[in-house]
Amino acid sequence: MRTLLRGGRVVDPAGGFDGVADVLVTGGEVSAVGPGLTPEPGTVVLDVTGLVVGPGFVDLHSHAQSVAGQRLQAMDGVTTALELEAGAMPLERAYADAAEAGRPLNYGFSASWGAARAKVLAGIEPDSRIESALAVLGNPQWQRSSSRKELAAWLSLLDGELAEGALGIGVLMGYAPFSDPAEFLAVARLAANAGVPTYTHVRELVEVDPAIPVDGSEEIAVAAAETGAAMHHCHVNSTSGRHIERVLGTLDRSRREGSRVTVEAYPYGAGSTAVGAAFIEPERLRMKGLGPSSVVMLESGERVADEARLRELRSADPGAPCVLEFFDERVPADRAMLLESLAYPDAIVASDAMPVFWADGRRESTEWPLPPGGSTHPRTAGTFARALRLMVRETGTWTWLEAFRRCSYLPARVLDDVAPAARRKGRLDVGADADLVVLDPATITDTATYTDPTRPSVGVRHLFVAGVPVVGDGELRVDAFPGRPVRGEPR
Repeated sequence: MRTLLRGGRVVDPAGGFDGVADVLVTGGEVSAVGPGLTPEPGTVVLDVTGLVVGPGFVDLHSHAQSVAGQRLQAMDGVTTALELEAGAMPLERAYADAAEAGRPLNYGFSASWGAARAKVLAGIEPDSRIESALAVLGNPQWQRSSSRKELAAWLSLLDGELAEGALGIGVLMGYAPFSDPAEFLAVARLAANAGVPTYTHVRELVEVDPAIPVDGSEEIAVAAAETGAAMHHCHVNSTSGRHIERVLGTLDRSRREGSRVTVEAYPYGAGSTAVGAAFIEPERLRMKGLGPSSVVMLESGERVADEARLRELRSADPGAPCVLEFFDERVPADRAMLLESLAYPDAIVASDAMPVFWADGRRESTEWPLPPGGSTHPRTAGTFARALRLMVRETGTWTWLEAFRRCSYLPARVLDDVAPAARRKGRLDVGADADLVVLDPATITDTATYTDPTRPSVGVRHLFVAGVPVVGDGELRVDAFPGRPVRGEPR
């Protein structure tokens, strides 16, 4: 199959090109880029004059590993959606389940630090399902420090998953914030020796809890310096809160000193997790200057009234998904802190997309449009379009070239060492994977809200995954399942 995208504004963040050109797609790769390309007979020609053509967005942090979730992300410009912060275990089951069901977008998984620890420390057998992972988050049995024997056992599990092609190690340190910092260094050494990145939800900051064993962001900087591992700091906006300036300064110093530290952010003032998470304990919320009313249950929409009700919810169903508000985006100072994390040099856009839940217990739907009543965080549907609206259209902080660098090129480069296939992503030159997004620069925006979170973004006119149209003329193609696995290269 050949497709010619004619007359669009082509943006290639790899080569720094931003200008009018044609793009020829042959099979699953870009075969020509330049002005006035002449199509061969049988080529599908799309006039994309006035539209921006760039490499599809690479999301390093998506828990929305389902057809429903990936379709929302497709309408947001994403072509590759990876589960790297939490990871999945067993890895082979995660890849096999995705392949069997089919995926609109490319997919992949890291090795799960949390699942490995839960198996060894609490005897909880992992099944690679997000619902099971959420249910485990609030279980204190796996959050403790490990004995020497236990540490060796779960490190061995992670090493085995890396041998199977995991895309690095996902570390949910924020959910076991008082575990021994020496264990994190051991994980970093394992990653460095294997030549793979880590993706970390950091533990609390010292400003929030002076009793924490080590400051969460300092921990990443120190581990990267001591081991040489490539270390990715997940959602710096939500874990840093009002201390974002200090945290970014810590990371900046680490990077200047030569450490391999990367960072991501999403453009929302509220996060989402399981209500049983350690940092949603009433006492820990108070440390952050928050309270029970900052917590909203996803499936019911209940805003938690008081500490007694929060404890009741945490006890009854610790895996129940909720939203945690940490900024009020209506307040100029809060909005400025949110934009600061996105504006930080080389900050990557990543969604932390959540699964879609329905009141009848469904966690998946192949219907489109999605059935009404689905609950999720609006970042599942709107992260990338919202980032473009805020940072390009409204504030002019990024050029379009810089926007594609943050959304496509830089996230793909995080994977270069572990997954050679990633080297063909995040770029728009001859030989690149034909994972492409064509968007309207005047209308691209998010429409999902906290009360209506599954409304798709608008402005993505076309989306190709491996050269196959997933979105055409602004409409989702319900028969398109071209997603391919992205896997690590065992060493």
